[in-house]
Amino acid sequence: MKKLLFTIIASAALFTMNLSNANAQEYKNAIGGRFGSYNGVSFKTGLNKGAMLELIGNFRSSNHVDYIQLTGLYEKYNAINGAPGLNWYYGAGASIGSMKVKGFDGDVYLGLNGVLGLDYKFNGAPINLSLDWIPTLRLTPDTDFYSGDIGLGVRFTF
Repeated sequence: MKKLLFTIIASAALFTMNLSNANAQEYKNAIGGRFGSYNGVSFKTGLNKGAMLELIGNFRSSNHVDYIQLTGLYEKYNAINGAPGLNWYYGAGASIGSMKVKGFDGDVYLGLNGVLGLDYKFNGAPINLSLDWIPTLRLTPDTDFYSGDIGLGVRFTF
């Protein structure tokens, strides 16, 4: 339900706002955390005007499951006029991961990802926040669609 609500709100916001590429992407690099269903470390770096590469490393270890995943996303940024520091972005990428359940052999996961989100850079402070949705088409070990993870990114910019 949360994912459907986020999709509806994000779509409505994008269609009702005046969008442009001017002044998009107000920082070169950012590193921090991404908090959602799968918490992890996030690093973003600028590729060119209005585009960034984001790498997300997720990991979890418990008494019965060990999980690790690396996701790479190409993201295209667009400024929202009238809201300095606020951008919306979309993109695509891929992920690779491994999950091992205690007592069973582990599986390697490969997937194709999409991303849709909002990104805010505080003026005068090296802080960046983002809220995004990352759906995944898993290719291995079985083909299936995961409706995605909604995550909050908190990063230090430099």
